[in-house]
Amino acid sequence: MWLKLKRLLWKGRSVWITTPSVAGLIVILRWAGLLQSWEWAAFDQYMRWRPQNGPDNRIVLVGINETDLHNLDESIISDAVLARLLKKLKAMQPRAIGLDIYRDLPVEPGHQELVRVFASTPNLIGIQKVVGDIGRETVAPSPVLKAKGQVGGNDLLIDGDNKVRRGFIYVADRDRANVFSFSFLLALHYLDAEGIAPKTIEGTKNWQLGKTVFAPFEANDGGYVRADARGYQLLIDYRGSSTYFETVSMTDILQNRVASNWGRDRIILIGMVGESFKDLYFTPYSSGLLTLSEPMAGLEIHANITSQIISAALKARPLFKSWSEPVEWLWIMFWSSIGATLSWKLRYTGGVEFLSFHKSASLFLAGGALLGSTYAAFLWGWWLPVVPPFLALGGSIAVITAYIARSAGSIRKTFGRYLTNEVVANLLESPEGLKMGGERRKITMLTSDLRGFTTTSEQLPAEEVVKILNFYLESVADAIAQYQGTIDEFMGDGILVLFGAPTAREDDAKRAVACAVAMQLVMAKVNERMKQWGLPPLEMGIGINTGEVVVGNIGSEKRTKYGVVGSQVNLTYRIESYTVGGQIFISESTLKEAGLSIVKINDQKSVLTKGVQQLITIYDVKGIGGEYNLFLPQEEEDVLLPLPEAMPIQYRILEGKHIVDTLFKGSLVKLSAKEAEIHADNVAEPCIPSPLGNIKLNLLIPSDRTEVSEDIYAKVLAKPAGDKSFFIHFTSKTLVVEAQLNYLYQSVAASNK
Repeated sequence: MWLKLKRLLWKGRSVWITTPSVAGLIVILRWAGLLQSWEWAAFDQYMRWRPQNGPDNRIVLVGINETDLHNLDESIISDAVLARLLKKLKAMQPRAIGLDIYRDLPVEPGHQELVRVFASTPNLIGIQKVVGDIGRETVAPSPVLKAKGQVGGNDLLIDGDNKVRRGFIYVADRDRANVFSFSFLLALHYLDAEGIAPKTIEGTKNWQLGKTVFAPFEANDGGYVRADARGYQLLIDYRGSSTYFETVSMTDILQNRVASNWGRDRIILIGMVGESFKDLYFTPYSSGLLTLSEPMAGLEIHANITSQIISAALKARPLFKSWSEPVEWLWIMFWSSIGATLSWKLRYTGGVEFLSFHKSASLFLAGGALLGSTYAAFLWGWWLPVVPPFLALGGSIAVITAYIARSAGSIRKTFGRYLTNEVVANLLESPEGLKMGGERRKITMLTSDLRGFTTTSEQLPAEEVVKILNFYLESVADAIAQYQGTIDEFMGDGILVLFGAPTAREDDAKRAVACAVAMQLVMAKVNERMKQWGLPPLEMGIGINTGEVVVGNIGSEKRTKYGVVGSQVNLTYRIESYTVGGQIFISESTLKEAGLSIVKINDQKSVLTKGVQQLITIYDVKGIGGEYNLFLPQEEEDVLLPLPEAMPIQYRILEGKHIVDTLFKGSLVKLSAKEAEIHADNVAEPCIPSPLGNIKLNLLIPSDRTEVSEDIYAKVLAKPAGDKSFFIHFTSKTLVVEAQLNYLYQSVAASNK
């Protein structure tokens, strides 16, 4: 169980590392306030998108503009005009009248008349400015209205982007006494007629008004970060854009142009709406994506707040709420995980395309789900984080995509160890590079194999074998890449290399021969390391053939291998099987393609190989001239020394990888460091193996011919020997046998000096 969990965690490490990392970064950015303006913009856009409510006929406005003053031939409304206006509105029997005009000082004429109206109108609410801010000092209320408790603060909260999104229920003045807001007092007058009054909820800051519980705005509610949360605030739920409420001019009222019952049972708000009065503010409705900013009069903002409070109390219209910060962090992490998981799960969808249709559709659906869920929540009064989860979603997608791209780069780099950059580009970037199927093409194939490595590996721990193979393959792979060969396959210690696929060149055969020589030269470095590790040297045989094969992507859509098939591939392996350590055999077709003038030959042999009906000629290469100028080192002649006493052996013939059951007897009569002469027993028909074939032999103890040594493998040489004799080249010896034969050879060599 633990192993499965561990494996699952490892496979998904990119997701569970990316998710909290991206989410944590977004939370930090949000805490620093860097996302606040974006969150405000999202809030405003959602407010503009939602369907508008029907008109609120409970509230009407009397707007005073520049035309009204012009009609009065006054630069400022006098107390007499204001008293006359209030009398006319009072006669309409409204539930409340809100006077959003400062009257802390007399404006003659008519001040005493206005005082009498103030004193005789119990449902009239005046204003005072409680909180001083930049450019606006506090303004005292009318003393008459203040004495009667009919004054509310008309302060508005302006956010950093100059928009009004919050209003007061109450706020403390300089004496730390709470002053109810202008809008709240008007709403209470209206609700009093409905028998509704506010009730405190014991043990909390909340209170209930009719069907709704009011909770104070906190400093980090919604998209706000450490906002000024003084007093008791609420987020304003605007009913609509500017001019939403029914509005008439002061002139219309004074000249009796409206019905006498126009204001019955309504709240009538009176205030300045002209641009010159500097009582205009920007709100979420002030601008859209394609429209210019349009401010809203402060009178209308107070009307919206009043309407919001009344609707909440009577119809349970939801107030804006938000989650606690820990829950919002989880929300951000959730969308971070969505982005990371989708990107990771769909990383292979659509093949090698960066953004397939499925990937794009899935990611757009995720973004749409986030937008849709937060918008639906907004309609129900919940202000959920929008920008942070979008950034978390996009950030996780970007991180996982970058990780996948980096992994693809690592794959490209890994391919680059065995292929040229051009080959990698052809496979990964061209439209044809990854198509299934193949084409018939003439190419040159090189295959190599270590002699005796299997025997050596059986005597070593697996870790040591892997270490040897990795060093060997890395060394020869560098040489292959240098000559632009395509490594088609690693087969244990064997390699198949293509020249002419996927990209064909005129000098494919030349580069193949040069590559083979370079690979043999690299073996000196490999064996130097083997010596340091206290291991016997390695020997490699190489075969090269040029012929027509089918080359391309072989397999299925789920698992594909770029490779070659055809009889010429098999022939290449056959040619290589005839080599001994350090040799390079090439076919006649390769020699012709490479050029007789630059390929230097030691010897040539005619062989009849399996699968071919006639003799073929193979050539033993010693080097290549021209621009390559690479040659194998001239080894000292391996002198065979006669043994003072023949060493009895037994041997079997190998047919491919199969060992023939028939056991033959013989003896070693001559020995060198790498070769030996074997004399078959004097029988009627002694068995002489075919030249270039392979045998397995064992040394017999002279005193007891039933006891045999460990296995020795050798290749029969194609050089003439005496009657009933043949020469062999050792291809594999165990460490014990090698020490035994070396000791015997050194002893014979010393005695012949």
